[in-house]
Amino acid sequence: MKEEKKPDAVVFDSKTQTYNASLLPYATGVGAPQITPPDVSSWKNTQVQAANHEFKAQFNALREQYDKMMLSYAFNNKIYSAKFNFEPIIGETYFLYLDKNGNDFLSLISPTQCSFNYSATCTLGPDKMWIKREVSE
Repeated sequence: MKEEKKPDAVVFDSKTQTYNASLLPYATGVGAPQITPPDVSSWKNTQVQAANHEFKAQFNALREQYDKMMLSYAFNNKIYSAKFNFEPIIGETYFLYLDKNGNDFLSLISPTQCSFNYSATCTLGPDKMWIKREVSE
């Protein structure tokens, strides 16, 4: 047998075989006001721009931190590759020079006490990383 088709304006639940218009959380009549979702596109655009700004700020901070770390790595690599015949003490100031062949060497002698080709002033930190110091002379 063919199932009887109900009109579109009638709210009929075929599973329970009941009319359930009064039980639904929204209006079902033909004359009921139209349900329109709020337009949130401007809110979304504003929030997307704010989120992108935050991501960009975090990325730039990480890039700056990475650049500082790479400079520190290069400086530490240069010091540890330099020639020196003593065991450096943590917290002491040392001086990096270039010899006549262009090779780095580490010394305890300050640039004011010698005529070597001065390169940098540094200190060995407690974490065994060399810290480049600015010359205050």
